[in-house]
Amino acid sequence: MSRSKQPWFLVSMMLIAANLRLPITIIPPLLPKIEHALALPSAMGGLLTSIPLVTFAVFSPIIVKLAQRWGNSLTVFSLFLLLIIGSYLRLIPTVAAVFFGTFLIGIGADSGNVLIPALIKENMPDRVNVGTGLYTLAMLLIGALGTAAAGFLIGQISLRATLGWLSVLSIVAALAWIPNLRRPVTTTTTTTTTKHNQPQPHYQSVWHQPLGWLITLFFGLQALVYYSFVTWLPGMLSAHGIPALTASNLLTVLQISGLPLSFLVPFLFNKRHGVRWLIALMTLGYVIAPLGFLLPLHALSWLALCSLTIGVGAGVAFNLAVLFFTEKTTNPIQTAAVSGMAQSAGYLLAAVGPLLFGYLQSLLGNWSPVIGLLALFAALLSLTGNLIQHHGMIAE
Repeated sequence: MSRSKQPWFLVSMMLIAANLRLPITIIPPLLPKIEHALALPSAMGGLLTSIPLVTFAVFSPIIVKLAQRWGNSLTVFSLFLLLIIGSYLRLIPTVAAVFFGTFLIGIGADSGNVLIPALIKENMPDRVNVGTGLYTLAMLLIGALGTAAAGFLIGQISLRATLGWLSVLSIVAALAWIPNLRRPVTTTTTTTTTKHNQPQPHYQSVWHQPLGWLITLFFGLQALVYYSFVTWLPGMLSAHGIPALTASNLLTVLQISGLPLSFLVPFLFNKRHGVRWLIALMTLGYVIAPLGFLLPLHALSWLALCSLTIGVGAGVAFNLAVLFFTEKTTNPIQTAAVSGMAQSAGYLLAAVGPLLFGYLQSLLGNWSPVIGLLALFAALLSLTGNLIQHHGMIAE
């Protein structure tokens, strides 16, 4: 893509990215109202986070196949329309509508999750780190602001109005993406436009490569830990006597604190010892900071510090996962393949987290075992990151 067209691609890409977490991160502050409106048991509330993760797991390889036929941009647009439909379907106060709407949201969000990294590498080959940083920044920033907005709005207006207003941005993103459909079709199976009519290259399957599985495990573990905290952090904080609105605000702090990492991680990634320092920072945030909730300290400042540090770990983990897609592959074809694999098997692992930890807490009556397990999964995440860094590239 020419430099003159890159700014519009960046704007529209960031608007799509802004909606990839937003429909999920607005749910935790609304869970009590949703559970009351639908007469749902508390343990079932975790399904509203787990359902999108399951759809990510199931549909990621299907989306790659669709992109091979339709092209990356058209696939993102077509499936993103399902996210809009699902968002407004959740306004209907029935269990079936809310859960099916959440299912459609998962499919729509997954199209961006899988294909946006490939589109960045395809449209900005000389500025991949810039595009990746802005992609993750938009996703994390709007996801965090959505949590805060949901916590505020639910105290002012109805549940349906809150969901409706917070879904408007998805319509704006779809409209902004339309100009990208006018460009020559490029697919995940060829780096050339269809009009060139060149033979399509064939590459080794990433599913048969150890590095592909390591990246998948890394992605799955970071998503498991992140979405578990997003779903249950308010509950963990309430066990320390923190009011619901304050807990929602601390969840926003967790998400916002990872924003600077959208630029720091790409900057340090190719520096000498850069990844080693990033993994150390991730370990501090994801392994050590959660253990702070086990201490008998109830001061708001301490709990805010723990939440902020966890957010830093989350920012490092997610940005590293995306950079592994682009920096451990040599072309957009492999990038899409690794992204699809990681988000298929990886999100299947991640979907277990919110449900498992919600069940454990209700069974055991406290959060201490849950926090210990999360720290254990995070330690495995750090180990996996080190293994990936010392590995070579995905083989062609």
